[in-house]
Amino acid sequence: MTTITIGLSLSLSGEYAPMGLQAHAAIRLFAADMNAAGGIFVGGAAHQVALELHDDASDPARCASIYRALCAEHRADILFGPYSSRLVGVAAPIAEEAKRVLVNHGGAADDLYERKYRMLVGVLSPASEYLTGFVKLLATLKFWRKRLAIVAPQSPFARAVAGGVERACAERRIRRRGVKIRVKYNADFDPATSPATLFPALKRNRVNALLSAGSYAHDVTVMRAVTASALNIPVLACVAAGVESFRADLGEHAEGIVGASQWEEHAAIEPELGPTPSEFARRMRAAGAGENSDYVAAQAYAAGLLAAAALVNADALDQERMRSAFSDLRVSTLYGDFSIDRVTGRQVGHRMLLVQWHQGRKVVIEPEPRDDAATLEFPSGWRLILAGLEMIKMNRGPETIESDTIDSDRIESDEIAEAEISGDRIGSEGADKPGHGSQGPQERRRRRRRDHDERDKD
Repeated sequence: MTTITIGLSLSLSGEYAPMGLQAHAAIRLFAADMNAAGGIFVGGAAHQVALELHDDASDPARCASIYRALCAEHRADILFGPYSSRLVGVAAPIAEEAKRVLVNHGGAADDLYERKYRMLVGVLSPASEYLTGFVKLLATLKFWRKRLAIVAPQSPFARAVAGGVERACAERRIRRRGVKIRVKYNADFDPATSPATLFPALKRNRVNALLSAGSYAHDVTVMRAVTASALNIPVLACVAAGVESFRADLGEHAEGIVGASQWEEHAAIEPELGPTPSEFARRMRAAGAGENSDYVAAQAYAAGLLAAAALVNADALDQERMRSAFSDLRVSTLYGDFSIDRVTGRQVGHRMLLVQWHQGRKVVIEPEPRDDAATLEFPSGWRLILAGLEMIKMNRGPETIESDTIDSDRIESDEIAEAEISGDRIGSEGADKPGHGSQGPQERRRRRRRDHDERDKD
């Protein structure tokens, strides 16, 4: 029996190894499953799936060398991308120049689809959509002033996530519910030096929601520093919270933190192709891939299913016909819906999930609760705790803040750019105005009415 070879690199060592190893286990499982089922039927014949997989060691130069060899020597019939936007950004132009289809299962940065690549096929949702659901969630919480801080380095992925959040916050219905960005920290977070710059700005602007968007290590470092501080920020979110290892790395401080996930084992998906999410997770465990599989593994396995379907529809190993078949494909897998923009290859069918750590486990939550949702409780530690799987439904407890008791000045946000970390900070106007603490109840009520009137005019 002839073979169809999938060529790719994955980070089996180096910075991205935790994710690369999951993708490696999943793609090997896909090949085994496909071959056990009789292979892929193309051109009237069954073909076994073979893998040519190399360790890029999380190194861009090594990654480039691998893809140049795969393309130049025609050692693969179809290319899968590496893990991380950084490495996909290296592989994509090489595949494009060679006119080879590159199935991108590991890079979410939006700018990958803004470079006019014709042969790139996106499996996962773009980074700009990762935490827009968190903004919707924040808008529904039962206190009026939602003062948000965004902590993101200058990587393309991080800036794409942050940019999507900023655009969501600018929507009229979100602004009308009191959500405003107060602080932007656009730099790598160093736990030894960054708190001295960032934390005073958070306190001065009375930030009550903080979002971190960066690499896994960046997010864990930020969350560890914030939860260990005296800031008492009640609502926290980060990209890394969507990964199972987040709880082990952060311990009990993970409780209540919201995250983004491309996929969850218990997601209610009835796939047209391949196993259900729970069946896939069970198969991964049986294959020795560990107790928990993250979306990184699911998107790699889904990439295999989608490539097989495109190859069957193209009925040839011709690259242009394969790319056209991907454009026409509308199908669901364990990963969710698949549909791409015909021109850019950007994924438009898949939808992100919002998750939250609750009693030591991840639960899927809806960003916008039903109208009968109750009030928001701030438990011990002032961190947001989820009360259910289907909606945010929180009963008022002993430590509760009602929206009309929050008396906030209108203050300008601090924007701390990378070049400003060691220099002077841009001060916020009105954050520490004298006299507000001594205002009488009548004046406070007048100010609250003014605030609500101004909100209605927005």
